[in-house]
Amino acid sequence: MAKIKVKKIKSAINRTKRQKLILESLGLKRIGQVVEHDASPSVLGMVKKVEHLVSVEETK
Repeated sequence: MAKIKVKKIKSAINRTKRQKLILESLGLKRIGQVVEHDASPSVLGMVKKVEHLVSVEETK
């Protein structure tokens, strides 16, 4: 399965509770933090909901 790196690039201040919970479930707490996940449909769906707050990079 492919891997993706997700980096938080914007703050969650003034965002909805749902978006804050999605960031927390992805494991992102601080701006600039990078986490690696499998590119499963559930993770890709979460990333899609907060794509304006994160950057995504595909890794091998």
